[in-house]
Amino acid sequence: MLSVGIITASDKGARGEREDISGRTIAEVLNGLGEVRHYVVVPDEQALLSKEIINMVDNIKVDLVLTTGGTGFAPRDVTPEATLAVIDRQVPGIPEAMRAKSLGLTPRAMLSRAVAGIRGRSLIINLPGSPKGVKECLEVVLPVLEHGLAILKGEAAECGQEIKENR
Repeated sequence: MLSVGIITASDKGARGEREDISGRTIAEVLNGLGEVRHYVVVPDEQALLSKEIINMVDNIKVDLVLTTGGTGFAPRDVTPEATLAVIDRQVPGIPEAMRAKSLGLTPRAMLSRAVAGIRGRSLIINLPGSPKGVKECLEVVLPVLEHGLAILKGEAAECGQEIKENR
């Protein structure tokens, strides 16, 4: 079972002015696939977001950090920058696949600045801020997540094998 950290980037959520439905949606979608070891709502502040990613990976030692929110064009949307500041390597295929899937549903998907990357032996993925967007993007990621994390941890090596798609 995967250990997961969830970070919601939301000024209003951090102040208690808005319920965090997207973070809860992540936990619901991952139910049975992973254990949420740490969950936090922080303001849209790059330093705080970066600090929380580092805490989850380096101290709590989660396998997967999923962020929600802060990936758009608003001046305070800084989740991608916070992520890029702390990762060792980017994993561009994940956000590319999420955007490709989402583009079939809405042209606004091209406005996403989400990134994904690796820090140590953990994977960090930025998800949209809406519950609907979270579900749609996780549907894209889940079929390859277990294998990707197994490779990252050194537990698997066969990337060339055919995978079964959820259709």
